[in-house]
Amino acid sequence: MSNAKEKAALSSILASVVITIGKGGAGLATGSLALISDAAHSLLDVAATTMTWLAIRAAAKPADEEHHYGHGKIESIAALAETAFLFLLSGAVAVEGVRRLWQDTATIEIHWAAIAVLLVSIAIDAWRWITLNRVAKETGSEALAADALHFSSDLINSVMVLLAFGAAALGYPEADALVALGVSVFIAIAGYRLARRTLDTLLDAAPAGMTLTIRELLNDVPGVVAIDDLRLRRAGTDLFVEVAIAVARTMPLDRLTHVKEMISAKINNVFNDARVTVSATPRALDEETILERVLLIAAKRRVPVHHVTVQNLADRLSVSLDLEVDGHLTLGEAHSIASQLEFAIQEELGPTTEVETHIEPLVVSSLTGKDSDEVTRTHIADALVRHAAAIGEITDIHSVRVRETGHGLIVNYHCRVAPERDVTSVHELVDRLEHDLKSEIKNILRIVSHTEPVRPANS
Repeated sequence: MSNAKEKAALSSILASVVITIGKGGAGLATGSLALISDAAHSLLDVAATTMTWLAIRAAAKPADEEHHYGHGKIESIAALAETAFLFLLSGAVAVEGVRRLWQDTATIEIHWAAIAVLLVSIAIDAWRWITLNRVAKETGSEALAADALHFSSDLINSVMVLLAFGAAALGYPEADALVALGVSVFIAIAGYRLARRTLDTLLDAAPAGMTLTIRELLNDVPGVVAIDDLRLRRAGTDLFVEVAIAVARTMPLDRLTHVKEMISAKINNVFNDARVTVSATPRALDEETILERVLLIAAKRRVPVHHVTVQNLADRLSVSLDLEVDGHLTLGEAHSIASQLEFAIQEELGPTTEVETHIEPLVVSSLTGKDSDEVTRTHIADALVRHAAAIGEITDIHSVRVRETGHGLIVNYHCRVAPERDVTSVHELVDRLEHDLKSEIKNILRIVSHTEPVRPANS
């Protein structure tokens, strides 16, 4: 992209030199202020396009430790300098035009060579205006856009000078000065427009209408509760977009990463030069249940909890739960963990909330073990079948696996219960079976049951 911009700027310098020499010579030969002012405008283009070329080379440098957003604003500074030249030129042409009208001493000699220069100049200006405007839009270069503006103004100026020549040939030499004044006004207006756009960039003004467009793009992103802030700024060809969103605080981290990627993709699909930064703030939603809030608090503190019971009493809220801690901790250490969790829950739900924790030893999640011998496995499987029959409703004990660890035996098995039973009653049945088995076989560390619905008779 930078190579295309540099080539466009270099060709503009060459075109400006050719036009300036031609117009300057023709203006001196004819004595036309309009043509001389047009030549001065073209001379300004030589300086401006040279400055543009240098600015584009400097702006292409990557970001560094001192310029975190790159060097793109050098192009805006160059465009602002061109604006200053435009205003100076406009003032000089206007003063000379008024002086000639006041003194009425202007004489114009029209030569076909001057007309030929103007026609060639119009053709070159039109070519450069179209080319620069295209490259500026493709690359987002403000400096090239300023150059395109210069050449478009040159095009109009040259047409107006031709009109002045025609008026002078018809016996109205004062038309030359009037055209020169018109050229000065046009230059001033063009300079004002360029200055306003350039200053907007230097002052980090958001591009017109772009903020609303991006907000509309992000309205339907799943998981985004609100767009808290949206900031846009231009730096050369780059558009920096900073989006601050609010998300549910219960959202998993991997889901949040996906949401951020979706936002960046949506913006880049429309503005391919955008560099998007997304920050997220967790927010408690009205639809969060007390259970979700308690589980989130525990997850943040990295303590496993289960059997969370929430009671809405007449004057307060009551929360009770089972807290699992390392079985090797002392009671004092475990109580400290429980107290910290209780305090965090009260901070979230209110100081009047009643919180009770039941401390349980946490079963080691990673153990080194091996399959037990077949005699042990068969003995435990038979005991499971016997106790299940005594309890009733638990049938088809199968897939019994027994592993030996340094802490004791771990038993895994599958069983079946009637599918219409609710989960709570099924859990009570399985807990009873687990208790009976542990009472008979003392060295069992843990029992993991997988309950399945009873199969239909025809299956």
